[in-house]
Amino acid sequence: MKKIGVISAVLDDPIRTSQKFNDMISEFQHIIRGRMGIPFAEEHISVVSITVCGTLDEINELTGKLGNISGVTVKTAISKKTI
Repeated sequence: MKKIGVISAVLDDPIRTSQKFNDMISEFQHIIRGRMGIPFAEEHISVVSITVCGTLDEINELTGKLGNISGVTVKTAISKKTI
């Protein structure tokens, strides 16, 4: 059963963390439906929102791997509805 979710991430030092972050996103492109990134150049922070559709295990695995990147804070909201 698949769920729809939104993964929000804050990259505290995007110059240092964006390559690892983007590589991880590429590995999970099969569950990603959309992505929006907002740079805060003066604050040296980026905010990224990723819309996903996948199993709970897939969504949790992606969230965990992104959260393990130093300088990245991640939170996930998952719909109660299954598709």
